[in-house]
Amino acid sequence: MTAYVIGHITVKDADKWAEYRSQVPETLAPWGAELVLRGTRMAVLSGRHSHSDTVVIRFPDSESVAKWYNSAAYQKLIPLRTQAADVDLISYEGA
Repeated sequence: MTAYVIGHITVKDADKWAEYRSQVPETLAPWGAELVLRGTRMAVLSGRHSHSDTVVIRFPDSESVAKWYNSAAYQKLIPLRTQAADVDLISYEGA
């Protein structure tokens, strides 16, 4: 079943965030992942949402998500991500 990673993001350092974003795609390629959406919040239509940006990444399956997240290539980027932004990453299975 297709799996998705959704990231809710609040940028703290725009330069470091740009550096991080430029390196993520190469970590996705080995797992057959595709960037579906990278956007900035327009409006909160219902409830509360404190983050300003969102990313949606589609993976072939949940195993690919786990392998990507735990890969040496992505783990190496986590310190930069932490410096650059507050990020909540959530994975989902779905159609």
